[in-house]
Amino acid sequence: MPDPGVQDGRNGFGLYIHWPFCLAKCPYCDFNSHVTQSVDQRRWLAALQTELTTLAPRVRATRLDSIFLGGGTPSLMSPDTVAGLIETARRLWPVAPDCEITLEANPTSVEAAKLRAFREGGANRISLGVQALDNDALRFLGRGHDSAEAIAAVETAHALFDQLSFDLIYARPGQDLDDWKNELDRALSIAGSHMSLYQLVIEPGTVFHARFNHGELVLPEDETAGMLYEITQERMAAAGMPAYEISNHARANAECRHNLIYWRSGNYLGIGPGAHGRLTDQDGQRHRLRLHRAPAIWLERVERDGHAVTETAILDPDEQFIELVMMGLRLTEGLPVTRLQVETGRDLEALFDPALIRDLRDAGYLSTDHTRLQATAAGRQRLDSVIRVLITSRLSGGH
Repeated sequence: MPDPGVQDGRNGFGLYIHWPFCLAKCPYCDFNSHVTQSVDQRRWLAALQTELTTLAPRVRATRLDSIFLGGGTPSLMSPDTVAGLIETARRLWPVAPDCEITLEANPTSVEAAKLRAFREGGANRISLGVQALDNDALRFLGRGHDSAEAIAAVETAHALFDQLSFDLIYARPGQDLDDWKNELDRALSIAGSHMSLYQLVIEPGTVFHARFNHGELVLPEDETAGMLYEITQERMAAAGMPAYEISNHARANAECRHNLIYWRSGNYLGIGPGAHGRLTDQDGQRHRLRLHRAPAIWLERVERDGHAVTETAILDPDEQFIELVMMGLRLTEGLPVTRLQVETGRDLEALFDPALIRDLRDAGYLSTDHTRLQATAAGRQRLDSVIRVLITSRLSGGH
């Protein structure tokens, strides 16, 4: 997994395209997704192409390395919409010969039937929202497919795409260790080269959050959740798909390159409702862009102004520091010290209290040398706490 080093705006970049529509809202989902039964595909294609063209001059990078169509449910897009967006991106920038073009899809039979057309339209990587291989669990998660449809969709995707990933959610209510071992083994028997495995988290504003607060939904105890995590790491590593990020596992050279751009604090442009971006200008300053979240307002503003940007600002040194640490420590490879030095202008010893680093290292949560700062396996299991300690100490002037 080569590290591209410090992103200075002259390297490649990633493009994220947000399709905000779903046929139903999953009870665990806090993404910017909106339920609708019909979409004017031509109008939305034209608006996305307009915003893409309007914002393109803000990108200094000269090579497009990845495109990611996310949502929402991008597989509800028509194949013509997908093809039109990919063609517009190819017209605006030189595209890397091995450009990774990912489309997220639900594994319902209706959407799986469109996979060949998506492949013909330019997508070369598919990410399927399987979420579970147990029908009771799928109903609990509010999914619109059953396990047979999920397996059939994976098989169809295998035949069409060289790169295939699918998601599973574990640490569900009532799930014990043997249940998860069996389900994970079934998943590995049909897996491609990449899998995303997420512990169920109760997010504010979701249906599950309300049920959780009313005591109607009980998650596994912390000890059980920790054991489920450890089982996941052990089984995936044994299968040749170790974790390269907290929740993402891949065979060698099959990591999601688009997501690596995020985690390595690279440059990316986002278009569509609620999308955001990080772009480096000619002076090396890092800018954030944020677009309006509401689909109707986004559409109105793009058709009127050419874009729906609601915020653009230069990240200050503290903001850059926070993003570098929060993103970089998610990766098994950790955070290169040179990136911290270049983007903050300070040495590692000046950024962190050596005593704090020593304490985290002695506790078995952190590993560091002169080149890299890494969370250990134990540290990644409690990464939120590790990151909170590092950031709070730095920003409170603890060193």
